[in-house]
Amino acid sequence: MPDEIFEIVDADGNVLGLRSRAEVHQDPSLLHKVAHVLVFNESGELLLQRRSMNKDVEPGKWDTSVGGHVSPGEDIKAAAFREMEEELGISCNDMDFLYSYIFSGRHESELVFSYRCTHNGPFTYNVEEIDAVAFWRLDDILNTLGCGTLSLNFEAEIRKYLSVRP
Repeated sequence: MPDEIFEIVDADGNVLGLRSRAEVHQDPSLLHKVAHVLVFNESGELLLQRRSMNKDVEPGKWDTSVGGHVSPGEDIKAAAFREMEEELGISCNDMDFLYSYIFSGRHESELVFSYRCTHNGPFTYNVEEIDAVAFWRLDDILNTLGCGTLSLNFEAEIRKYLSVRP
């Protein structure tokens, strides 16, 4: 949705202004907020989604379980819950905040707020945004880093997660 509006923020999350999705996804100097949720199953495997080939950023790459933009004025945790419902058709009552970090890529820069939850499925994923979902063992993810299969954003996410996980 190129006419979608995002809040532009500083590194502390303070709102500086509003810009369109099209502008934000073409200018890495425009930092905006996103919410991620790492969905693990009871066996400790991490759910990844393969991004639709129709996506404007990283089409066809395996990515974070849930990830989406925070709407102007929206609470970040509320955005995470909303995105879980929209992308995977699930809700998690027990979702824990993990960390925040800045990811900058070729197309955009994001202030990412990451959460964790446990859910075994089933998942009813949004076929307009996602081509597939699958649980991955952490060892398999680590062996896939740098091969071009995973999104650059997810590679940053998993490195951050592994550096702080309990």
